[in-house]
Amino acid sequence: MSGTLRQSGVRFLRQLARQAGPIMDAYLAGSVPDDALEPGVQERLVKHGILYRPEPGADLHLRRVVRALLEEALRDERNRQIDANTGSALASFKTLADHYKEARHQGDYAAAEVYLADLREHVYAFGETLQHSIRVLWSRINNEFGYVGTLTAKIRENELAQSQVSALLGGLELVSFQALAETAGDLRELRHLLVTNLQRTLSACIQELSIVQGRLLEQLGRFREIRGRTRLLKGWLLHMEQHPDYQVGPHAGARLTPQLFNQAPPVLAPASLNIHDASLESELLALLAPIRAQQTPARSVVFLGDAPELTLHTPDAFEVRPNPIRAAVEAYFCQVIDSGQAISALDYHRQETLPWDAETWLYQVIGGYDGLPAAQKHHFELDMQGEPHPLFSGNFMIHDLRLWLA
Repeated sequence: MSGTLRQSGVRFLRQLARQAGPIMDAYLAGSVPDDALEPGVQERLVKHGILYRPEPGADLHLRRVVRALLEEALRDERNRQIDANTGSALASFKTLADHYKEARHQGDYAAAEVYLADLREHVYAFGETLQHSIRVLWSRINNEFGYVGTLTAKIRENELAQSQVSALLGGLELVSFQALAETAGDLRELRHLLVTNLQRTLSACIQELSIVQGRLLEQLGRFREIRGRTRLLKGWLLHMEQHPDYQVGPHAGARLTPQLFNQAPPVLAPASLNIHDASLESELLALLAPIRAQQTPARSVVFLGDAPELTLHTPDAFEVRPNPIRAAVEAYFCQVIDSGQAISALDYHRQETLPWDAETWLYQVIGGYDGLPAAQKHHFELDMQGEPHPLFSGNFMIHDLRLWLA
C-alpha cells in the first residue's frame, strides 16, 4: 500500500515540476484559458487533480489544495484565508483516540500504532494550521495590507483580519483540556499529545493572537485618522474648486485660530532656572536679593530709655521635704548592711510598724533596689518569694522580699 502511495505522490510532483509554467500562470492570473495549453497537457493536469473547470465553458482554475500549497511555500501576502474550524479538529482527535484505545484493549498493537501516528499527525497539523494563520496575519499587518490600493480597502481588510482573529479565539475557547484529559485517560502517549503538547501550543498561539489583535486595533485607528485628514483635505480642495474667489481671512485676528493654521512656533521659548549650575550663582543671587529685601518685615527699634526699671529681689526661701516611705526604704537597706544578714521586707514592715500597706511597701522596696546606682546595686541580692498564678501563665505573685549583702 505504501509503495503504491509513494509512486502516486512522485508522479504528482513530477507533473507539478513539468508544468510549472502553466500552473504559476493559473496561480497569478486566477485561471488559464484552454488555448494556452496543449490538449494532452490539459488532460493530464485535469486528470491528476491540479486544474479543474468549475462549470462548462469556463476557464481552467487551480485546485484549492494546490493553491494553498503555493501560498504557503511562497509566503504570498495575498493569502487571506484563515482556518478557524476547531470543532472538527477536536472531533477528529476524540475519534482517533477512541480508535487507539479500542485497538490497545483488543491487543491489536499494529493498528494502535497506526492510529497513534494518525492522531499525532492531526495534532501537529492543527498546531501548524494555527501558526500558519498567525503568520498570515503578521504578514498582512507588517505590509500594512499592501495588496490593496486604497485606504478604505485597507480598513476593510483590517476589519476582516479582526473578525478572523475573533473567530480563531472563539474556536480556541472550545478546547476543554479537562475533556481531553478524560479522553486520554491514563495512557501516557495520549496525555502527552492531547494535554501537554496541545496546551503548550495553544498557550503560545493565544498569547500571540492577543498581540496581533492589539496591533490591528492600533493600525485601524491610524488608518481612520489618515482617512479623516484626507477627507478634510479633499473637502477643502472641493470648496476651492466651487469658490475660486475665496480669500483666506486674517486668522491671527480671530478669537479662535483653527488648529490647521495654528502652526507658528511660540514667540518666547519655554525657559526655566537651573539651580544646579554653579556659573549662574551670581545672577541668581542678584535676582533673589531684591525679593528678600521686599519680604523682610521692618523691625521696631526699642530704646533703653523707654524700658521700665528692673529691680532685683531676694528669692523666697522654700524647704524640700523628704519622702517618708523613701526614707524608710533607705533605713531598711542600712539595717541590712549593719546586720549583714538577710532580712525579710514584711518582717521589717511589722517590726517597725510602718503606716503603709504591705503591697505599697513591697513596690517601694523593689523600686528602691532598681533605682540604686550600678556601683552599689551589685553589693545587694534581692530574692522575690512567691508563686506563679494558677490560672494565668506568665504572672508571678510576690508574697515577700528578702534582701541581703552579696
